[in-house]
Amino acid sequence: MIRVMLVDDQTLVREGVRSLLALASDIEVVGEASDGAEALVMVPQIAPDVLLLDLRMPNMNGLEVLKGLQAQDQLPPTLILTTFDDDELVLGGIEAGAKGYLLKDVALNDLLDAVRSLAAGQTLVNPAITDRLLKGLKKHITEFSALETPEPMTQRETEILRLMAGGYSNKEIARALDVAEGTIKNHVSNILSKMGVRDRTRAVLKAIEAGLI
Repeated sequence: MIRVMLVDDQTLVREGVRSLLALASDIEVVGEASDGAEALVMVPQIAPDVLLLDLRMPNMNGLEVLKGLQAQDQLPPTLILTTFDDDELVLGGIEAGAKGYLLKDVALNDLLDAVRSLAAGQTLVNPAITDRLLKGLKKHITEFSALETPEPMTQRETEILRLMAGGYSNKEIARALDVAEGTIKNHVSNILSKMGVRDRTRAVLKAIEAGLI
C-alpha cells in the first residue's frame, strides 16, 4: 500500500484529491495538513511514501516546506500540485527537492500514475513540463550541486537523457531501445555521475541548461 499525505490550505481541494486517490486499491491517504507550518511538523511523524504538496499556502509556502524537510533529512518523494502554471515556482520546487509537478486539474489516471512512479523511486518530468522548464531556464540561473562542466556523454547516454527528459521510466526506455532494464539502470547511474547530480530530474535540467539535449 502506498501511503500518501496531502498538504493544501483549501479543504475542498484536499477532499477532492482524497476522493480520487480512494479509487485506487493500492493508495491510502494517511495524513493531511492545511498549511506549511503544520506540514513541517506532521510529515516527519507520519513518514509518508509520497507527499502531495501545494506551493501557494499561508504561513509557510510549499518551497519553504521542501527546504525545511530537506534540512531535517525528512523529505519524502514529493509531487507538487498547484493551480498555477508558474515556471519560477516549478524550478524552485525542483531545486528544493520535489520529484514531480502536476496541475490540480490533472486527469485521475495521470495523478495515480504519478503517485505510483514517485513511490517506485522515479521522477515525473513530462514533455510539456520540460518545454516550460527549458524556457524558464533561459531567464533563471539554476544552482545545483553539480559539476560546472559535465563529462562528455556517449551517444547512447545522450539518447537515454532525451528519453528521461520525456518522462519515460527505466522500463519504458529499455523497451524502446530493446535492451535489458538493468542496462538502462547502469547507463542512468553513469549519467548521474557524469552530470554530478543526485537524481534524474536534476540530470535533465542540467542537460537542458548545458545544451546537451
